[in-house]
Amino acid sequence: MLGSDSIPRSSTVVRACFDFKGLHGILNNDMGDGRIVAVRSVGSLTHLIRVAMGQLRPVLGDVQANAARHLDFIAQAKEQGSDLIVFPELGLTGYQIQDLTLEVARNIRHPEIEKIVSASRDIDVVFSFAEESDEHLFYTTAIYAAKGEIRGLHRKVYLPTYGMFDESRYFASGRQFKTFASQFGQTGMLICEDAWHLSSPYLLAAGGAKLLILPASSPARSVTDGNYFGSQSFWRELASVYSRLLGVNIVFVNRVGFEDGVSFFGGSFAVGADGEFTAEAPKLEEGVFYGELDLGAPRRARYVTPILRDEKWDVVERQLGRIIDEKEEWNGA
Repeated sequence: MLGSDSIPRSSTVVRACFDFKGLHGILNNDMGDGRIVAVRSVGSLTHLIRVAMGQLRPVLGDVQANAARHLDFIAQAKEQGSDLIVFPELGLTGYQIQDLTLEVARNIRHPEIEKIVSASRDIDVVFSFAEESDEHLFYTTAIYAAKGEIRGLHRKVYLPTYGMFDESRYFASGRQFKTFASQFGQTGMLICEDAWHLSSPYLLAAGGAKLLILPASSPARSVTDGNYFGSQSFWRELASVYSRLLGVNIVFVNRVGFEDGVSFFGGSFAVGADGEFTAEAPKLEEGVFYGELDLGAPRRARYVTPILRDEKWDVVERQLGRIIDEKEEWNGA
């Protein structure tokens, strides 16, 4: 786990990195005043950013209290010199809102939403809430805010309806996976279940994403030998595979707390494009937790393992078209 004191605060952080036969190394010299200066440069300079993970325990249905908690966490992250803070899925409302949806849903122009967006003037902020569209459709939505403006918006596409989940009863499905420009390069967002479908991160990577942001409300299920919950282990394995295959950095932020007898495990993390975890938050504990991501990692990863370069987009398009046509024929038979 990387806590608030794990990374020196500094306006200048430069590190030299070298690659040799698949090995990655960092050579640096700590000057004792928070600056880390390269003593040798072989290969590409890294570009480190400080990421804050706002591992919230939302109060179910209390948007005002949850919004205040968001603003408090944002202030803490700014004080610690963070470049980006990410909050969990439905952090403004709680997860099991069900029949509360009409009461807690907010349009993106609602003052409570605008207040959090405005707090992004000095730090980029990703947060999630129940959105009511102008057509009075309701979505699980994540907003990426920067410089006091909305830079990206994603509506959850895949709404689980198995086990304890019944999201499609209350929410409409989003219809796209689209990247957007942030100060960290092309960025994409997935909300929880979206990431359990292989096509979702694939489409974002195809659209140029180098950073994937993943707010979640994932329950705790079973305990594995590695002292992780079973669901937690799955998320870690999934993110590590996606990061390596697609050459992307990933930030996963999960909530904590209980709702209707369901426990949410937390365990937020950041993983680099090489599949290595650069930040890990504890299980079941609320707080702001910190780590680093290297924006130069996707460049190196895609050079060493050029999977995206070698993708046959025309083949994928043709074969999906054929499969869709065949399924329509079977359904019409």
